[in-house]
Order: sequence, then structure tokens, then C-alpha cells
Amino acid sequence: MLQAFAAQLLAGRAADAQTRVLGKPKPLPAGAVTHDWTSFLGPTHNGVSTETRLRRTLPPPLVWEFQKGTSYASPAIAGARLAFIHRVGGEEVVECLHAETGARQWRFGYPTAFEDRYGYNNGPRASPVIDGTRVFTVGAEGKLHAFDLGSGKVLWRRDLRAEYRVPQDFFGTASTPLVEGRLLIVNVGAPGGPCVVGLDKTTGKDVWRAGTEWGPSYASPVPAVMHGRRRVFVFAGGESMPPTGGLLSIDAETGAVDFSFPWRSRTYESVNASCPVVFDNKVFVSASYRAGGALVEVRPDFTHRVVWTTQEFALHWNTPIHRDGYLYGFDGRNEPDASLACVEAATGKVVWREVPEWTETVGARQQVLGPYRGSLLAVDGHFLCLGELGHLMWLDLTPKGYREMSRAWLFAARESWALPVLSRGLLYVVQNTRDTLNRTGPRLLCYDLRG
Repeated sequence: MLQAFAAQLLAGRAADAQTRVLGKPKPLPAGAVTHDWTSFLGPTHNGVSTETRLRRTLPPPLVWEFQKGTSYASPAIAGARLAFIHRVGGEEVVECLHAETGARQWRFGYPTAFEDRYGYNNGPRASPVIDGTRVFTVGAEGKLHAFDLGSGKVLWRRDLRAEYRVPQDFFGTASTPLVEGRLLIVNVGAPGGPCVVGLDKTTGKDVWRAGTEWGPSYASPVPAVMHGRRRVFVFAGGESMPPTGGLLSIDAETGAVDFSFPWRSRTYESVNASCPVVFDNKVFVSASYRAGGALVEVRPDFTHRVVWTTQEFALHWNTPIHRDGYLYGFDGRNEPDASLACVEAATGKVVWREVPEWTETVGARQQVLGPYRGSLLAVDGHFLCLGELGHLMWLDLTPKGYREMSRAWLFAARESWALPVLSRGLLYVVQNTRDTLNRTGPRLLCYDLRG
């Protein structure tokens, strides 16, 4: 008994050693607007933050770092609690950390045997979702859990792949669920349907099922009010032969499908991964592998019409930002062919295109680098950009052009694909591979961005 207790204490100490505290964040500046970040793409589900009074000098001070396992997920934050999911050995592990200190609140692990078919990491892809006192997570094999946020107690669980008979997709289960009222909405992509399910968030039981044709995507469901009524837009489409997928407009309350708009690359080995962007009763969707972008208008009777399509704005997995009638995002399938573009939302015309580049010292030689397929977060009048090699940038983007305000190389690590998380003036960045210069392993990093 005593030995078991001692082992638990030692295990706790070892686990706590995963967090290294480097400083204390400054107090929030007077009048600063802040928010929780409870789901992927933030509180507005579109990569736009309302936080203000943020520092522009980069790099910002590092507050703490957490040595993580394998994953592509970003954290979710409510108050002082941060939820995160990653893989350690043969387990997917859900962590609850203190948002300002990184101290562990609780930890829950369960077995996984997932292997990525293309050699990418074998950890979870979908980000946690916090709703009040609950947090929901989905692993790479489709294991869905609901936890009590305060204690870590499992409230309910579902095995989506087994229950809906969904074969493993190219890159595993990746779509982050959406909390909508009393429901948790999930793009399960079962063969022959359902494509989307609405679950009772308190019990996990099916409330409605929607769609019969398209598989699961990497994109996450997005909520909106259209013509005064709540809707959920799901950009579905993963592995299928022939390749199929597209946009679904779903009544959030009943699961009734208003319309389906096919939009998916004809390339077999691709998925829809960029989330829908909703504005002015319109929805923009985009996919790489020669699919391109499309703007769809939702009419008052919830039929739809295509406003325009383009091959000039095809985002691979990052989600573009809509601001004042223009779309901003990184077009391109691969690192070398990526560019940052501004597109007029009314016409689909490319207003400008830039390939940001600069010279860095890498080891003993100079190398030309850039953000490549970066991620954008609109905040405090400008844009934060995380490049896929670990560069953080403040950008001024307008229809008149592109201007770099400041830049820092946080870490020299590839696959920096998760959008940074911003809450209460603190910026959370996920490093998914080893830093080739400093030799640090994968980490979850908390920076002080308070002005």
C-alpha cells in the first residue's frame, strides 16, 4: 500500500516536470478586452479575436512550456483551465493545465493503436472543446470523451469509428466537434450515412442524423445565423472512391439538410480540411489539389447559388480570414508554391499576392525561408501569422497590400500547422516536431502578449 502511494507520488512529480515555468505574465493592461478560447478557431469560429492591447514586439516573453507527446491539436481555454490532448507512448492523454502557470490539474489516458498511413505523427488531430463545466475530446481513432472540466471525471464516451462503422481515413479522425445549444455536432462520415450527427451533450446519445453521402473531413463544423435562423455548415469529404465531398447546410435544431454543394478535389488522396467561412449570408469553401475556392450564397428559402469559383485561392488546411469585404489566406498545396493572397469577396478577384521571404542563419549557412502555408489570426486591428516552420509575425494586411510589422523565429520545427490560441492576452503555440537548431522536443508554449 505504502509502495503504491510512493509510486503515485513519484509519477506525479515526473508528470509535473513536463512543465517548465520561465516567468510570470504581466498584469492585463487597463481596458483590455479579453475572452476564453473554448474551441478551434476561437470564440467566433472564424479565426477572428476581439482581444485588445497586445504587444507588437516579437518574440514575446515565454511564460511556460509543456513537453508534449505527438499531436496536431491546439488547446482550449476557459478561465484558468486549459484542456489539451496528445499522445504519449500507447495512450492518448487528455491534460487539464492551469492556463497561466502550466501546472497540471488532472490527467486522463486511454489506449490507442493509431498509425498514420503517410508517416505523419500518430497523435490526435482534433482540438478539445469546452462548454461550461464540460470538455469534449476526439482522438485520432474516433474515440469521443466528455469530461467534467473541474475533476476530469468521464461523463460519457463513444467510439465513433466502431459504432458508425467508419473506416480509418487517410490521416485519422480530425474534425473538431461543435457545441450548438444542447447538442454536440460531429462530422462522423459513416458510409451511406450519417455524415453528421447531433448528440445530446449531456448524455452522448444521438438526437439527429444528417446526410447520407460524404465521408469525414479535416474541416470542423461552423455555426451561423442565416436569415434569422441558426444553421451549421459542414465541409465534409475524406477518403472515398470516387472522391466525393462538399458543403452541407444543416438546421441546427432538427438536423434537416437545406442543401448540399459538391466541392472536393478529384484527387483520391486528399481531404477537405479548410473550415467554411461565413459572412453576409454567404459561405466560402476551399480545397487544395486543383479544387480551388467557391463562394456560395444562401437564399432566404435556404436554397443556394454559386456566386463565383476560382483556382487562384486554394487553401490546403488553413482557414482564410474575412475582413471588410476581402478574404486573406495562404494559397498553395506545398511549401514551395504557397503565397499570401488578398481576394475581393464580391468577385473572387485576386487583389494582390505576396510570397514573404527572408534570410535566416541555419547552422553554418544562410537560407531563404518564409511562412509558407501559414495560419492567420485577425486580432487588435492587425494579423498574427504562424508560419509552418515556427515563425511568428505581426502583419498589416489591407486591400492596398502586405506589410510585415515584426517577426521572430520561435523554434525551427516543421509541421507548425495549428492556429495559435489567444486568451486573456496569453498566446499558446504548439510545436509539433523537434527543433532542428535547439534540439528541443515537441512542446506546448505559452507566451505573454499583454501590452
